[in-house]
Amino acid sequence: MKLSRKKKAYAVLLGAPALCAAAVLALGTSWGSTGGQRSTTQIRSVDADIGNVTHATDAPESSGSKFNVLAFYDSKQSDPAHASFDEEAKGWFPQVAGSHNFSWTATDDWSKLNAGNLSHYQVVMFLDDYPHVKDQQQAFENYMKNGGAWMGFHVSAYNDNPSDWPWYHNTFLGTGAFKSNSWEPTSETLKIEDRSNPATRGLPDTIKSSTSEWYSWDQDLRKNPDLRIIASIDQSSFPVGTDPAQTWRKGDFPVVWTNKHYKMIYNNFGHNAMDYAKNKTLSHTFASEQQDQLVLQGLEGLGGVDSKVTPAKNPSTSPSPPMSPSPSVSSSSAPASPSPQPSSSVTAPVKAGQVMMGTTGKCVEVSGNNENAESAVQLNDCTKGDSQLWSSNGNGTLQALGQCMDLQSGGLKDGTPVIMAPCNASSSQQWARVGHMFVNAASGRCLDAKDKKTANETKLQVWFCWYGANQRWHLTSNASPSNK
Repeated sequence: MKLSRKKKAYAVLLGAPALCAAAVLALGTSWGSTGGQRSTTQIRSVDADIGNVTHATDAPESSGSKFNVLAFYDSKQSDPAHASFDEEAKGWFPQVAGSHNFSWTATDDWSKLNAGNLSHYQVVMFLDDYPHVKDQQQAFENYMKNGGAWMGFHVSAYNDNPSDWPWYHNTFLGTGAFKSNSWEPTSETLKIEDRSNPATRGLPDTIKSSTSEWYSWDQDLRKNPDLRIIASIDQSSFPVGTDPAQTWRKGDFPVVWTNKHYKMIYNNFGHNAMDYAKNKTLSHTFASEQQDQLVLQGLEGLGGVDSKVTPAKNPSTSPSPPMSPSPSVSSSSAPASPSPQPSSSVTAPVKAGQVMMGTTGKCVEVSGNNENAESAVQLNDCTKGDSQLWSSNGNGTLQALGQCMDLQSGGLKDGTPVIMAPCNASSSQQWARVGHMFVNAASGRCLDAKDKKTANETKLQVWFCWYGANQRWHLTSNASPSNK
């Protein structure tokens, strides 16, 4: 579909002209030291025993975080693809923060973009927008001019007219106005260019991106002497896009860059593929290990940690994701510490208890109260019957009716049904308690209620850990079994 039609469709669907811009890595060539650490953070931990969950508490910042990140997003984001990316980011960054020594706090309150609050953070992140209030714009500009750092993604650079903030669009990003986009979202081969940038350390000459819509700009980024291109779409990728009217067949398209006068990175990715009719996410931004490495190494460089990192494969069981209904969103002006790795003390048997889906009143049960292998695992009204009583023998398994929760036919992909099978201590029967989620050791995916449903007899599966309500499980203990 043509660009004009897409923008009109977005205006109807989204209520605003929002085309997605993949976060281009803009990294300064000379990164100075970061500011001092603050006194309080939030620490979240999980007890392995069913029914014992330790919630967030304030504690002195002794968790070892080397820098603090404050991420802004638009909670009223009406493009489902952008909202999907926001939710993914709000889960993924806290998940990897602990192993990379930073804290990550997200907020949709843009009034927190002020000098006093920004003094607590070494890096500011824009997930899906930029400030439109003059005082907030000036606070961010002053922050950057005084040594602050920034990372932006996709639509955080989008604009029809740069006159609403000339410094940001023309000087800082160097883009000018939005020019065109590819469609539909695609995964492309990216050429790594600036080998002096910490973001590219250890990466091969080309990497495979995650799926995204891609933006181009009114200004020629390569002609701007202040910009350094970190990554661009490799010539082997053409054509880019699947819609004939919005396919790029040739050209030069930088997608990650930095401005040598600032500590910053812009990433042109950050638009998940969607089934708009069903509001269903079809791809994930943090699904490319090499692109994740690019992001994390860039972020560590911005935060003053100039070292090669190995990003956790998405998803992983380390460290814990947030435990609140709105992942990793803190209303506090003080930075929130990432959660620690799930407790490794799953060595003692746990009491029998129910696994409840959030506050829905639905419990996980063995279908039909069936002790046979290959029985489905599903949701149903909580009854405290034997088919809803789960326990662990200490090796990470979840057991009911003498069988262990497992994956059908050893499947490891999204949508693999969860079934019951004879206990054999295989990795497909091991489930790590991570925040409010259960992560399967073999697949790296989360226990998930199919199609986000809560109705009785909704079957369970494993799915990419996206931290949605259908992946959040509340554990209760001391349930009273009934007769079969």
